[in-house]
Amino acid sequence: MNNNGVILFDIDGVIRSVENSYRLSLKKTVFKFCGWDPSYQDIDKAKNEGVWNNDWDLSLELIKRYIKKKNLNINAPSRRNIIECFESFYFGGNPNADSKDWVGFINNEELLVEREFFDSLDSNGIIWGFVSGAESASAKYVLEKRLKLKFPPLIAMEDAPGKPDPKGFIYLAKKLSKDNLGSSNIPIAYVGDTIADVQTVLNARKKIPSQKFISIGIAPPHLHLEARKNERNLYESKLKEVGADLILNSINDLISINLEFL
Repeated sequence: MNNNGVILFDIDGVIRSVENSYRLSLKKTVFKFCGWDPSYQDIDKAKNEGVWNNDWDLSLELIKRYIKKKNLNINAPSRRNIIECFESFYFGGNPNADSKDWVGFINNEELLVEREFFDSLDSNGIIWGFVSGAESASAKYVLEKRLKLKFPPLIAMEDAPGKPDPKGFIYLAKKLSKDNLGSSNIPIAYVGDTIADVQTVLNARKKIPSQKFISIGIAPPHLHLEARKNERNLYESKLKEVGADLILNSINDLISINLEFL
């Protein structure tokens, strides 16, 4: 079978919904250290700055901003304190222990695709993999335990610099395409739900301008509710504005897309 391209996926907001897991952990962490419960709109607004892909760092940044805004007489926590608090909410147990012992918000996550989705990509000659800012334990849990993917190609938080640095994306793209990246290689797409995901592709183009890199954006699942249509339209317009080549209505739309024509 001919290889018709490579599609690499972000995981959070693309493969699984994290509104009631990662984002809830972020809200709870911020509240614990400064007494403010940021809304999901507050989180989206900060993520649209394009530099807060890591939820630990965003938690700390929001705490610092709130302390300054309210002129509170408290010190911001250390990053280590943030991580410990965040992980206690998210995993509810040792991330390195057996996942059956986790009692945290990770158990709230809804899958946005089924195993058969990847079978369809295989049938269409699409090579696939994952580049995520999530911890390896969390990423492998959703890919291997829940979706039952065997040895899914994965770059997780521990494996590469955080997005929008393109190193992890370029590394996995090169590994999966099994060819030198450049004009003679198959197209390579990245699907993500944040401005940092789009910028990762733009930065990869700067590194290897002769390779066809495609940025595919999708609004996170909490914006797909009918009541939040206007917010979704605004969010998608921002993804386009910074350089997304295509905006998906549904992740399943990828099954019928020809990367050569993008």
